Amino acid sequence: MSNEHSLTVSELNEKFAERIKSDGSFANISIKGEISNFTNHYKTGHLYFTLKDEKSSVGAVMFKWSAKSLRFVPEDGMKVVAVGDAAIYEPRGHCQLKITQMNPEGMGELYLRFLELRDKLELEGLFAQKRPLPKAPETIAVITAETGAALQDVLNILSRRNPLIKVVLIPALVQGVNAPQSLIGAVKTAQTTGADLLIIGRGGGSLEDLWGFNDEALARELFASKIPTISAVGHEVDFTIADFVADLRAPTPSAAAELAVSDIGEVYGALSALQSELRHKANRAVSLSGERIDALGRELYAKSPKAKLETYGERLGVFEKQIGGAMHGQIEGKRQSLVAQMKAIDALSPLKVLTRGYSIVSDAAGKSVIDAAGLKVGDSVSVRLHKGKVKAKVEEIHD
Repeated sequence: MSNEHSLTVSELNEKFAERIKSDGSFANISIKGEISNFTNHYKTGHLYFTLKDEKSSVGAVMFKWSAKSLRFVPEDGMKVVAVGDAAIYEPRGHCQLKITQMNPEGMGELYLRFLELRDKLELEGLFAQKRPLPKAPETIAVITAETGAALQDVLNILSRRNPLIKVVLIPALVQGVNAPQSLIGAVKTAQTTGADLLIIGRGGGSLEDLWGFNDEALARELFASKIPTISAVGHEVDFTIADFVADLRAPTPSAAAELAVSDIGEVYGALSALQSELRHKANRAVSLSGERIDALGRELYAKSPKAKLETYGERLGVFEKQIGGAMHGQIEGKRQSLVAQMKAIDALSPLKVLTRGYSIVSDAAGKSVIDAAGLKVGDSVSVRLHKGKVKAKVEEIHD
């Protein structure tokens, strides 16, 4: 065997790649298949997966610039229609599809209509109106099938979370050609119920099953609704035009009921905590006010005439004690001086001499007799003794 015409593996794969690239029948081809081995390389944005049918499979890649145009989330088991170019991945010699477009199988025409209507209404601003939901609704209108599981889910959750909520059921068709008109009529009826919140929805299904909620007239009716609306159509991965127009989109009817009302137990708990906090703050405020009032009372009393009178009274008492003490000292000094003077006077008093046996002689006129020559025999005289007086007559006179 000659080696002159042998090809390397790389050369063989290059020839395969060139041949497929030059053959226009492998460019921009449409292939149906089921997705498996799906991998999303989040760092690069590229999608890698396998397309398969009952007999065969082929590798596929969708680069990030093409993946950005996807209108759905690919996942394993999903049947799709992909458009792209066939090529050889030369390092391994594997056939590979480079996908540029991809849509779920069977949704092609409907899905395109959905996208066209979505883009149209978005440009008109119908998706921009997002009103706040009432924090404590009293009446909730529910538009859904009267016999559907979605209704029971909503009623069960609403009654569990807040049994005081009034629920007004407005039954409507949620599937089929007559569903849009039935839903529109239900939205109109809801405006007359006095409800302050509206839930519209149904359980999940295919795009065809949910198509009634992609109606343009229904979208405009929801936009014109005076009642804030929660749309709960399908499961988490399903979106409808009604979801975009509503004030809030819930992934499921059960989730809509959870979002619509607060758990009354949690509300009571929050109110109890708030009551305790308010009571504590009120007690603290009263205590602080009392302290402030006491302080103001003391300050006011300190500035009052009564306080000043008491202060002046205290000072007057001190002054009285001081003056009384001073006067007492002075009086005592004067008294002692007077006593001394009286003793001195008393010592000089003629009467004091009488105590020693002397006497005072007075004539009839009461004048003291100090010279015997002033008397004559027979004159009456008065003799003052230390104790008492005597009357006498002069019998003899001696020089």
